[in-house]
Amino acid sequence: MTNSTPPVSTSIADIKALIHRESRRVTSYDVASAAGVSQSAVSRCFKPGASVSKATYARVMQAAADLDYTPNAAARSLNTRRSNLIALVVSSQVSLHYPELLDELSGHFALRGMRLLLFPLSGKDGSGGVAALLADLWQHQVDGAVIAAPLEEQDIAEFERRQMPVVLFNRSVRDRQINAIVCDQAGAARIMVARLAAAGHRSFAMIDGPAGSSVALARRRGVTERLAELGLAAPLTVSGEHDYASGARGLREIIDRLGAAPDAIICSNDSSAIGCLDAARIEFGLDVPGRLSITGFDGIAPASWLSHQLTTLRLPVRQMAQATADMLVGLIASGASGVERRVFSASLVDGATARLGAAA
Repeated sequence: MTNSTPPVSTSIADIKALIHRESRRVTSYDVASAAGVSQSAVSRCFKPGASVSKATYARVMQAAADLDYTPNAAARSLNTRRSNLIALVVSSQVSLHYPELLDELSGHFALRGMRLLLFPLSGKDGSGGVAALLADLWQHQVDGAVIAAPLEEQDIAEFERRQMPVVLFNRSVRDRQINAIVCDQAGAARIMVARLAAAGHRSFAMIDGPAGSSVALARRRGVTERLAELGLAAPLTVSGEHDYASGARGLREIIDRLGAAPDAIICSNDSSAIGCLDAARIEFGLDVPGRLSITGFDGIAPASWLSHQLTTLRLPVRQMAQATADMLVGLIASGASGVERRVFSASLVDGATARLGAAA
């Protein structure tokens, strides 16, 4: 196939005829010829922030429209050595419960001329098929990665070996310093415990998250530490999976082991809290929050529904997504090797499922 360039001053009709004969796509050279400008001028017109006169821009855009021209991202990446693609590695829990995260990250990277490629990890704990997923990721020549899934230290080390910029979203890797955007999980948990204790709650239980989850671990630590500081007994903690079913199952186990419901149950996330709430009201006929207070974490959309109105701690997803995009784009542009960790605070949502006392 020939890739001839039409001569300067060739009409739109002649250029289209040539493209048809050669059975090829419209190129920037075709647009340049139709507009009577250089090919580099066409490239500048499609590069955000590049210097180009209004007259030249108007001619190029008109020629591009007449020829149905769309810039070739793959060809551009050969020149810039950048694909403008960002990998987003997410667990099934994140993609299910944080659709707003995908929307926010996509929007913030789009503003910077970049696109997300989604790489979902399977399994309840989000750890299924890591090796296969990473093998697929390396093939796509992404410029950087956002990790919102539980990867092991050796997986993160592979990103570093390949010199690929990476930012963790709302998680950490044990014994390893890495760029991250996180929420102060333990601090948020401490606030919730203090407000519950101020309302007179004395017996506590907790429905935990998946084993190995750094988020669940930090939340559990915040709860137990603050209870100890207040001179209250450690919570009866039962295992959970950050899902609806384990919330209901957790309540059954707590009541079975204690013989009755405690004053308050703190759930490691909103999904399990909603499962616990439904079981308390429907299965056990408990008055929530009169007899039992139930709280969650995260502030997902269903938590605010009228049937739930969950008392919870809301993560500032929008601000965290913007900070993630800022940090990763900066790492890609500078190639900096330093480690930065930005910490955000959750906000308490005083819903209808818990009795809360005044803030200290």
